[in-house]
Amino acid sequence: MKDSGKTLNADAAELERFAAMAAQWWDPNGPNRALMAMNPVRVGYIVERVGGLTGKRCLDVGCGGGLLAESLAGEGAESVLGLDASEEMLEVARLHAMAGNLSNLEYRRGTAEEADGQFDVVCCLEVLEHVPRPGELINACARLTRPGGHLLVSTLNRTPRAFALGVVAAEFLLGLLPRGTHRYEKFIRPSELEAWARKANLSARDFTGLQYNPLHGSFRLGGGLDVNYIAHFTKTGGA
Repeated sequence: MKDSGKTLNADAAELERFAAMAAQWWDPNGPNRALMAMNPVRVGYIVERVGGLTGKRCLDVGCGGGLLAESLAGEGAESVLGLDASEEMLEVARLHAMAGNLSNLEYRRGTAEEADGQFDVVCCLEVLEHVPRPGELINACARLTRPGGHLLVSTLNRTPRAFALGVVAAEFLLGLLPRGTHRYEKFIRPSELEAWARKANLSARDFTGLQYNPLHGSFRLGGGLDVNYIAHFTKTGGA
């Protein structure tokens, strides 16, 4: 790990809130069920955009209890490193991974700003809207992406519709997420994300919406970017 010399790019209240959810992280009827419904769609997008994971080294930034990291390992990645600032989350992730006997999966406490190494695929999904300085996190993710490698990011757009659906409906009306999960002012417009990425020598390859169907409790790719969206960038340089 690197010593960045800067204040940790994490919100103590956010870490405490996620730590309180740790024991229920893998409960399909628990507070994480919306993310569990979204995960297969995210994984499918990642696999398609990067041309498969076989032989690739992957990093999951802000891995939480390991939902995405386990899926990446199961898709045949050479190695997957899950990185998170919450030790409570990592304990849950490690215990769950033991049951799956995934030898290509490792978890480590820390942030992207502190991390070392170069990875073929870096994922930062549903994390940007929870940190104090999202632009710095994108820069750190870019540093960890090898030249020619891939960065995948998902977050929520800062629009009235995202507030209505991502906060009012999801947290207060439908109860899909615990109240207080999201703060509208921390949502991120695609133009802001693209500007941070460009400054970090990343090229935008795709922006795609993630649409929720409340009748089926499922997500699909496509549609507009005005609520949830996922983006694909590649690192400048290399093949």
